[in-house]
Amino acid sequence: MTQYAIVTDVNRCVGCLACSVACKAVNSVPVGSFWNKVLRIGPNAPIGGAGDPSSYLYFLTVQCQHCADPECVKVCPTEASHIAADGTVQIDKSKCIGCQFCAMACPYNVRYLNEEEGVVEKCTLCEQKIAQGELPQCVSQCGGMARFFGDLEQGLESFEGAENGGERIRLGEFALPFDESDVHHLPNVGNNPSFAYILRGHEWMGGE
Repeated sequence: MTQYAIVTDVNRCVGCLACSVACKAVNSVPVGSFWNKVLRIGPNAPIGGAGDPSSYLYFLTVQCQHCADPECVKVCPTEASHIAADGTVQIDKSKCIGCQFCAMACPYNVRYLNEEEGVVEKCTLCEQKIAQGELPQCVSQCGGMARFFGDLEQGLESFEGAENGGERIRLGEFALPFDESDVHHLPNVGNNPSFAYILRGHEWMGGE
């Protein structure tokens, strides 16, 4: 079964906010609201202690995780929030009544009420683009070439990122070597987030 997701190579993310800005522009996200946030984590002292000068920080991109077992879908009274055939979590605005149960159930606080339209909105993983074989806007515009899009069923190495030299880069060929211990997720409360983060050599502060 298809399960589209994004993998972020946290070691490559420079916190330029290009993903967040590009998302707002292409999806007409209202001022003050975000489908894609970039959080600064740190500076953090290494495990050796605060006296060690090699403190570090990293940037963590947070958006809808398009969970495999989403809490937002469970609580939606009208089935507006649903899992699409490609594994992404979408909102049918024609069914949404703006009750915001889904926003309250989301463990990542990435949904909001569009007060002008009276419906809840969030990241759609640029469904209008991926349906045509394109990359989500946040992936194609990533200045650090840190974000990759693909199908989890095909393995992380198959995920593709922004074009370099006229061809999309592939995670398995472009990223520095990583193993399972370097792959992390935001906190899992039974919703099984699909997005993954690769972080090598530092303590992960996001969750799993």
